[in-house]
Amino acid sequence: MQAEAGPVAEPFSKERLTRRIFRDETLLVLALSLGASGVSALISFVGSVTRPGGLKDQAATMNASAAPGRPWLDLVWQLFGIATALVPVALVFHLLLREGARARTIGFDRDRPWPDLGRGAAVAAVVGSVGIAFYLAARGLGFNLTVVPEALPDVWWKFPVLVLSAVQNAVLEEVIVVGYLLRRLHQLGWSPMLALVGSSVLRGSYHLYQGVGGFVGNLAMGVLFVLLYRRWGRVGPLVVAHSLLDIGAFVGFALLAGRVDWLPTG
Repeated sequence: MQAEAGPVAEPFSKERLTRRIFRDETLLVLALSLGASGVSALISFVGSVTRPGGLKDQAATMNASAAPGRPWLDLVWQLFGIATALVPVALVFHLLLREGARARTIGFDRDRPWPDLGRGAAVAAVVGSVGIAFYLAARGLGFNLTVVPEALPDVWWKFPVLVLSAVQNAVLEEVIVVGYLLRRLHQLGWSPMLALVGSSVLRGSYHLYQGVGGFVGNLAMGVLFVLLYRRWGRVGPLVVAHSLLDIGAFVGFALLAGRVDWLPTG
């Protein structure tokens, strides 16, 4: 008696299989990192707009203490959080290496340190000044929560941790949202304009916890950063710019909060 044939697997061409792998891995990387942050920010935003009172009367706190009153344990938690947040970046580099590419492919290397530093500093100066004005205006109009960039205790490791946190944010966002995502979207057949929109909307989405102003401001920053990446072919300057912006926000708030009238503190 002839055995019944089992189910036949659907044939895939090499191109189709590669596109499917790239699509699935991109979704997984985002689900483990900034895509999940975007969903979390959306939930937080819904909670804020449905809470009594205006957005500017609510606060969004970053870099808060993880173990109040226990500075050494707090330090361990802070460093643990910074290190684990960079795991998706390590995953991205692994995935790039698997396809025969490297970190250098997206311009995350030390081949051009001085141009990267110079360009990054110039971008940070422009974006930072415009960003502060936009945030204050958006908050004044009721479109934004009061952003509290840090609420760490006054201990010896406060400023080093704030700097490390800023650099971690920059590496995570620019490597994934610009370098990696744009490469994958191109490989998946997205047009340059659609990829720009997708990357920029993603950047805005995980800042939505700050309010409408946070979303719009970071979406605009996303458009600028994609255009600069396409011009320079490197995420290095963007990492420098983002690091300087966050260092200025975190450390500047720690130094100025309660000492100047124009800076909201919650």
